[in-house]
Amino acid sequence: MEPVTVGVEEEFLLTDPRTGAPVPKNTAVARTAKQSGVELQLELTGCQVEISTGVHTDTAALLAELGSLRRAVAECAKRNDARLLAVAVPPSVPEEFPVTDTPRYQRIADRFGMLAREQGLCGCHVHAGVPDRDTALRVSNQLRPWLPVFLALTANSSIYRGADTGYASWRSILWHRWPSAGPPPYFESVADYDALVDLMVSGGSILDRKMVYWDVRPSESYPTIEVRISDVPATVTESALLATLIRASVMTALADLDEGRRAPAVRAEVLRAAYWNAARYGLDGAGLDPRTRHVISAHALVNGLVEHVTPALEALGAQAFVRDAVATVLRTGNGAQRQRAVFREGGDISRLTTELEHITLEGCP
Repeated sequence: MEPVTVGVEEEFLLTDPRTGAPVPKNTAVARTAKQSGVELQLELTGCQVEISTGVHTDTAALLAELGSLRRAVAECAKRNDARLLAVAVPPSVPEEFPVTDTPRYQRIADRFGMLAREQGLCGCHVHAGVPDRDTALRVSNQLRPWLPVFLALTANSSIYRGADTGYASWRSILWHRWPSAGPPPYFESVADYDALVDLMVSGGSILDRKMVYWDVRPSESYPTIEVRISDVPATVTESALLATLIRASVMTALADLDEGRRAPAVRAEVLRAAYWNAARYGLDGAGLDPRTRHVISAHALVNGLVEHVTPALEALGAQAFVRDAVATVLRTGNGAQRQRAVFREGGDISRLTTELEHITLEGCP
């Protein structure tokens, strides 16, 4: 089984160190980071920044870079009187977020109104190398049934507007308001994909092809398939775990396609039902397996994914890392569970964001 390359993009929230409220300082933090040799991407709202790793073939090297980047950007945020938080929605939010002052983001704000101004959502995007767009779409079809498992594993947005939302991934619920977000359709060909995207552009529901926000898509910028389902994970270990599982899933998909094994074309309604379970319960309760339509525990779904990709993990030499990282998350909790545990002790947002700052840098050098 041939390894594929992997790269990771993580979005982070900038908050006030005293109040925990989001602060629109992304341009200042990006400027400071550039002086330190770190290139940051600006996101739609001014309270967000994004890091991008290089292209990796080794899990340990990816984990090391993720940790180094988080630590460096956290220091740049601190120099600008801000905290860097790996959290997928702000625990405390203003009525609306200032949109970053770039021509494209201003066009998005003009087109989509309050949908753009209530953003502040932070995800994690994993890129895996594939030969071409046709392969990317066929792999996308293979990955569709596993997307809810990635979401449940990394759920990290339970507290929002000073309250427990009752959801492990509230980001997922908010994100699906965008007309091009959510589970991707099952595509029969590149022409099928292009026709649908062209229709969305001409109809005005997206500005351009970069606004295809499906949870798996062929990248418009790189020779990769991009998996976008996840909240930004709470820790670098969880980010590396997610990237490794996605990388192994792509390798497994490629091997299955070579052998003529096609994943079932799961109906969109079934996939959305599985998404809802993953967003609602995360790792705490029952999940829905889209392949069998059986309700089973979230832990069983995660372990089923690991079993499914074990040959690929062995080929990558990453089986021990994944085994240990999964065991740790299932034992100690993902970001949503850890947020909720702190919040239930007193409901103090300032204390929560202080704890989230520590969790963000957990495991960083």
